[in-house]
Amino acid sequence: MDRENIEMITRLVMESLQKQEEKKECGFLVPIGVSARHIHLTQEDLETLFGPGYQLTKKKELMGGQFASNELVTIVGLKLRAIENVRILGPCRSKSQVEVSATDAIKLGVKAPIRDSGDTADSAPIALVGPKGALYLKEGCIVAARHIHMSPADAKAAGVHDGDCVSVKADNERGTVFSNVKIRVDDSFTLEMHIDTDEANASNIATGTTVTIVK
Repeated sequence: MDRENIEMITRLVMESLQKQEEKKECGFLVPIGVSARHIHLTQEDLETLFGPGYQLTKKKELMGGQFASNELVTIVGLKLRAIENVRILGPCRSKSQVEVSATDAIKLGVKAPIRDSGDTADSAPIALVGPKGALYLKEGCIVAARHIHMSPADAKAAGVHDGDCVSVKADNERGTVFSNVKIRVDDSFTLEMHIDTDEANASNIATGTTVTIVK
């Protein structure tokens, strides 16, 4: 191999290594999914709202085996303040839960704490009204904490583990940095960071926007 070819190969290798380093410095990129208010129900509570033996019908497949259903209900807070047409996500869970934004909570007149999904102990009470009945949850209304869903391969590439908390930056005109973003890792997950509508509007972010883990 002549000297000219050796120099060319060396230059290509160095350029490749430089691009890899630049990519690392830029951080790990994550697409955003803006999560609107929604509900998770037990089968028992679903039947209270829609009738005995009722089963949710699928509108759209989501990650982790979940789906957005066609079924909508009204949620009612204190002093009978209500929000209509709130979508139920399936499949049914072991505990019912209502996830809203902080603005929704103000409108409903409830003090919904910021929690990880499923952590409903001592959370805000809420009522739900369906076509066949109504139910009252003594606790279960929360503002979902922002988080990132990842597969194990994505977690390895990002250098993070399930349960870690990271910071994430949106490189737009607002330049928002989100702190305390929890990592959730599962084989069934696709890469996506979930924020609620309040966070999205405040930071000028829409579903599909890419943000960067800056740790």
